[in-house]
Amino acid sequence: MGEVAGAKGVACRGILVGSAARNTWLSGDRDIDIFLAVPEDGDITAALEIAREIAPEHEERYAEHAYVHARIDGFDVDLVPCYDVSDPSRIKSAVDRTPFHSRYVSERIKGMEDDVLLLKQFMKGVGVYGSDLRTGGFSGYLAELLVIHYGSFLRVLEGASSWRPGTRIDLAQGADISGPLVVIDPVDPNRNVAAALTLDRMFQFVAAARCFLNSPDISFFFPPEVQRMHPDEIRAEIARRGTEFVLLEISAPDMVDDVLYPQMRKAEAAVRGLLEREGFQVLRSDVDLVRGGDVRARLLLELSIWELPSVRRHTGPPVWEAEHASRFVRGNPSPLSGPYIDDGRLVVEIPRRYRRAVDLLKGEIHRISLGKHLSSGRVRALSTREIIEMMDEDLAEFLTAYLTKKVRIC
Repeated sequence: MGEVAGAKGVACRGILVGSAARNTWLSGDRDIDIFLAVPEDGDITAALEIAREIAPEHEERYAEHAYVHARIDGFDVDLVPCYDVSDPSRIKSAVDRTPFHSRYVSERIKGMEDDVLLLKQFMKGVGVYGSDLRTGGFSGYLAELLVIHYGSFLRVLEGASSWRPGTRIDLAQGADISGPLVVIDPVDPNRNVAAALTLDRMFQFVAAARCFLNSPDISFFFPPEVQRMHPDEIRAEIARRGTEFVLLEISAPDMVDDVLYPQMRKAEAAVRGLLEREGFQVLRSDVDLVRGGDVRARLLLELSIWELPSVRRHTGPPVWEAEHASRFVRGNPSPLSGPYIDDGRLVVEIPRRYRRAVDLLKGEIHRISLGKHLSSGRVRALSTREIIEMMDEDLAEFLTAYLTKKVRIC
């Protein structure tokens, strides 16, 4: 890298960051992060040019700004331009903070590297490792800080066993921040290192910690692999549940998961709201992203009430609100029954436009917001029968994870 930078006349130095820089790298992980640091008054685009030249075969990705992702000798390497600031309070972008994180941990983690590895593998084994917005779990940096704070792997589990929503760990005199878990960043006291952690993932970890302390077992670190169910098994399990499934497939742009997953969750909430406003009942739902020739967002909804009578009750204003009452009557000129008065309010019974949940979604999905990058996508709604008929490996894997979902509770 130095030769490339020198040839271009660019002041730039490479910094190895992340777990690879501090011997807390889990076996099997193939990710390496190298930051290309230019002076505070330097040109960050020059560092990006150097990254492109170092890895001619690459793809460009975007976080706060562009960086290069490449596959080199079997490793996934991210070459990330940043500013070489002297103080974390003077950062120009979020990535400028990372070298300070690396230095802070490296100075304090010596002798506890194995504890960090145990904690990371435990978190991975119980399904809470990863601060990406798909997982909503613990980052590697957060795991390292927890070991530094508590002193060992077992002490982290013992401490976590008594966590409550809003638990706060001050590694510096920090700002007033709220969240399921608040761990003040010792490099930036205005930042919560656990900001990406969801309440559910936090307590999935808490429950697993309690179970392990009660009865330690290697399966916490290396759980048995869940075998993908055969379509016939999926069909039988759905029949046994006696519910109805609806699958929405939405064409999506080829963007990073951390952009698409929040929008998929927003779409999931909007669809659930539409169904429940119309009288259907959603038992559970989940989302998945399929990449390949095209990108598809999948929203899976399981309904305990999926078909309704042809008539529905429509409640209007109190009778004493004369103007609103008259408008309500004029707006419902041909009810099946009514208007009549119930508890002081006008009521009519009218034909239901959509009796089946899947028909409602097919007819009205375009009327609700699915998020900035999904609202313009093509949508198709599939019933249980159609889901089973078009089952592919990705969908079978998604349904297997949904139908076998289980966390350790002792």
